[in-house]
Formats: sequence, structure tokens, C-alpha cells
Amino acid sequence: MSKRLATRPASWSPANSGSPSRKNEEKRWDYSSFDSVDGRHPWQDTVPEGCVLYPVRKLNRGQVLWFNFHLAKDMGLISSDHPHKMTPELDKKIIETFSIQIVNEWDQENGAPIPPSQLKPNQYMATRYLQLQHSDKQGRTSGDGRGIWNGTIRHRGTTWDISSRGTGVTQLSPGAVEAQRPLKTGTEEFGYGCGLADTTELIGSALFSEVFHRNGLSTERVLAVIDLGRGVGIGVRAAPNLFRPAHLFLWLKQGERGTLARGFDLVIRRQHDNGVWAWNPRSPDRYRRAVNEIAREFAQFAARLERRYIFAWLDWDGDNVLTNAGIIDYGSIRQFGLRHDQYRYDDIDRFSTNLNEQRGKARFTVQVFAQAAEFLESGRKENLEKFSQSEAGRIFDREFDLELRREFLRQIGLEANEAEALLAGPRKRAVETLYTSFLKLETLKTKAGQKKLPDGVNRPAVFNMRRLLRDLPDFMFDENRNLKNVPADQALNSMRSSFAKRADLKLRGSLKFKIDHFLKAYGSLVSEVLGEKPHPSKLRAWRQRARNKNFEGRITGNGSEYLVEEIVKARKRGVALDDLRQAIELYISSQAPGNTPATKPAVVSTAAGDLFNVLVNISIEHEEDI
Repeated sequence: MSKRLATRPASWSPANSGSPSRKNEEKRWDYSSFDSVDGRHPWQDTVPEGCVLYPVRKLNRGQVLWFNFHLAKDMGLISSDHPHKMTPELDKKIIETFSIQIVNEWDQENGAPIPPSQLKPNQYMATRYLQLQHSDKQGRTSGDGRGIWNGTIRHRGTTWDISSRGTGVTQLSPGAVEAQRPLKTGTEEFGYGCGLADTTELIGSALFSEVFHRNGLSTERVLAVIDLGRGVGIGVRAAPNLFRPAHLFLWLKQGERGTLARGFDLVIRRQHDNGVWAWNPRSPDRYRRAVNEIAREFAQFAARLERRYIFAWLDWDGDNVLTNAGIIDYGSIRQFGLRHDQYRYDDIDRFSTNLNEQRGKARFTVQVFAQAAEFLESGRKENLEKFSQSEAGRIFDREFDLELRREFLRQIGLEANEAEALLAGPRKRAVETLYTSFLKLETLKTKAGQKKLPDGVNRPAVFNMRRLLRDLPDFMFDENRNLKNVPADQALNSMRSSFAKRADLKLRGSLKFKIDHFLKAYGSLVSEVLGEKPHPSKLRAWRQRARNKNFEGRITGNGSEYLVEEIVKARKRGVALDDLRQAIELYISSQAPGNTPATKPAVVSTAAGDLFNVLVNISIEHEEDI
């Protein structure tokens, strides 16, 4: 492990360790909003053929490992002034609401004894959606295999979907389909047939999803993780729209126009009611409009994934992504420290896509949406190839290329308005020169070739370009704020990664030319934006933005596994749950410098501060991993 010590959060010191004010301890908080989360969801009535309903029983047990206070406030589940500390009443309400399990087909056939007092009054739905890993490629057997939807809640003009995983095996799980009979929850006889969720997986999802959200990426968010013991638990997630394209595409595959229309209309109304789409949801051309909106959203989403080195398996006909272009199911998500764009996950029977292929997969999803819109408007299901050059496809291409460059310009430390002015003005060509020269360095791979990994294959990148972009603002100007030439060897020393071999770092010929070309283009553009001798405050702000965008110790896929392992160890050592949750919250905030919520902990315990330091150091150690 790295010997570098992380800086403690500004609010941490022995002097401010202690207990919250007595006023907060004695105040009685209102948790009645949880009661509206009772299994009811409009999809049950609008698309009844799109779900399987299950009775649900209360487990009345479990420990709340993680509770997302920021998200709970956004959803109106707790008041905005609630301290980020668990109260006995809140703990009880979380367990009462979310520590549940379905009474599935096996339970019903075998007459499992469940007292009526343990049953929830309403049935909860498992939804059907397309999953191409099922033998039926039209979605007749697939969907939520170990999860149910808890319902919705509306707060301040936004409706939130809430669902849980780890609540029991449904008839839509791959295991139940393979067995061709109902399975008892917890059985491990068939793959994906257990119905339970691994606690470490849920903690990892909580970390990644909230970090991504704080950094402006569309994603599901984890509201709570409940530990049921023996390594399994329940993960509760929420988003303003938890529907996947696959929830609609199965009806397109099956040619069920009426069902597709009802499902698509519900998604359109949700986006309108949440203030995302401003046009009339009953407009005659609503499907075309929706597809064009989706094209823009998917283009921006895919571009951000590429520039931030986030691998998301955008395949399976819209299974692993949200309809409004966001991340769902963190089991197939990785954030790389370098541009490891030749990494492929080994899924036993096939390899995954890689980072470079995500653009095409996202565009293909838009293409399927365009086919669906045509089917709804004309009643004809045209060949998918016809929509490769559709209006939505052109929107996607244009917006993807723009968003890539917006992301890059913000990454070098420019403000959003400066980036937009460059992309729309006469310096657009200079931006293209800089970006092209940057890519030539960023995409260089080690001469050592492809390596086999425990979960796939990869040919590592040579350079840590995020570190170079963090260092360059300090290299570019002298103490008198005059622009200076940065030598290639200084840049090379900054950006060399732990994967680089001696043969990769010979500073001559092509490599020296590429570095010099990039540095020249970088200096030219920066001096154009900041001026020949920028004001000290402007220079400081630029440097800080570049540091924030390219901060040291960003969470990676491998790093997250060690983080979760350390959290589990801390719990086994007896670290209190409140301290554990606080350390996780501090860590999440540290992963989004400049983007953290206004609410900061007034008091940080010694145990939470110590664990936070360990988590940050782990991230620093693994910051270049896949």
C-alpha cells in the first residue's frame, strides 16, 4: 500500500470530535414519507403484461450499512435539516420499509408458513425486459430476476422510482428459466438463481454510483444497503426514471404495438412531468421528438464515458443502461485510471465490448429507438438498417463529437462558457489540433502487448494523461506569469505510468514529435484563452479547475474492490455503523472536488477519519488500474 498519507477532511480534528448538539438529538423527526413507498407503481396499471406481481413479507431484520442522506433529502424521505446521523426511529423505518422478501412461486407451491402480520398490504412488481443472455431473445422469460420495484415518491416536482435487489428469486431469473421450475430463494443450484445480493457488491455500487452522480454523470443512486448477515443483503436504488430501453424493446421485438405505445407513453409522461422534456407529451409527433431527445442524451452520455475512461457494457439490446441515458447495474461498470481502451471483460461465452466501441453501441440503441418510433407512427416494422442514417442518428453523431470536446476542454481547466466559445468560434480548428495531438499520446499502448487478466484481457496504456493535465498549469508559466516552453522530457516524466516499459519511453523520433506537437498546441490555446500574462486570480482559478478535474487517487474498478474489502474489515473490527457510514460519505465527497454538496459533517469521529484516510490511500495506490 502507498505510504503517502491522505489529508484529513477540513472538518476533522480532535477538537471537533464529539457528539452532535443536544438540540438535534432531542428533536423528533418525521419519517412518514416512507409510508408512501408501498409497492404501487403506475407501470402495473399501464403495462400489466410487463410485470409479474408478488406478495411481499417483512423480514424485520438487518443492519443499515449505508444510508444516502443526500439522496433521501432530494427525495423528500427526510427533512432537509436532518443530520447525517442515524436515529433509532430512522433505522427502524428503513428496515420496516426495505427489509423485505417476495413470496415467490416456490413459497406459494410449498405453503411456506408466513403469518399475515408479516405480509405487506400491496403486491410488488418484478418487471419484464429484454435480456439477450436468455435463450428467448424476445423477452418472454427475462427481466428482474432478483429484484422488485418498491414504488414511487414525488417531491418538489420530481417523481422518483425506487427498486430493490436481493429480495428473492423471481420466475424471470436466468436460473429459474434454466431449471424450468420455481426455485427457492437462496438456492445456488443454478446460476443467477439465488435471488440474493452480495453485500460487498452492494457497497461497491453505493460508492461508484454516488461518486459518478456527484461528478455530473447520469446514474442510478443507492439509497440504502441493508446487511442481512452471511454475506448477503438488500440494495435499494432510486432515480427519476429507472426504466431501461429493454423495457420497451421487448415489445418491439414481439411486434406488440399497443403495449409498446403504452410503455413509451408512460416514459414520455415521466420525462415531461419531471421537467426534463418541455414539449407536450400528447403531441402527435411525440415519439419522434422523444427519440431525438434520447439521441442527444445518449450521445452526451457515451462521450462522457469515453473521456472519463468509464467502461459500461452497452450491449444486450438496452439492458445495461437507463432509457434517459444513465448507468444501471454496476456489476459491469469499471472506471479506468488510464485509457485502457483495449480491456475486454471475459463473460465465459464471449468477450465484452471495449471503451472504443461504446460510441457504436450507444448509437445502435438510438437506432432501435428510431425503429420503434416508426413502428408506432406507421404500424410498419421496417428493417433496422433503414434507421442507420435517421435524423436521430445524425443528432447523435453531431452531439457526441461536440460533447467529447466540451469534456476535454473542461478537463484542461477551462470554464464551460470558455469551452463553448472556443467550439463555436474561430479557434475551433485550434481545439481540433490540440485534441487530436492529445489523443495520439493518450491512446498509445505498451509494446509489451496484450495481457491476460483474472477477468479478461487488456493491453495497457503507456501514459497517465490525467496527471499531465494536472501538472501542466504549473509548468506553463514562470514566476512572473510569462508563458514558457515545456521541454518534452519534463512532460514525459509527468505522464509516464506504472505500465510503461523502458522501450515505451525512448524520447526520440515519433514519440518526441508527438509530445512536442501536443505541448505547442496546448500552449497556443491556453495563451489564447488566458492571455499572454494572465491575472494572478485567473491563473489560480485555472490551475485549481485542472487539479479538480484530474485529481489524484480517483476510484478505479480494481481500487473499488480493495476499498470494499477495507470497509468490511473495519466493520469486523467493530467500527460503529455511524462511523462507517460517515467515512464512506467523506470518501465520496473527496472523489468529487469542487462538486461536493453544501452539507458537510460538523463532527467527524476519530474512527471515521482514520478509515477515510485508509480509503484515500488505497485509491492513490490503484489510481492507474482498470
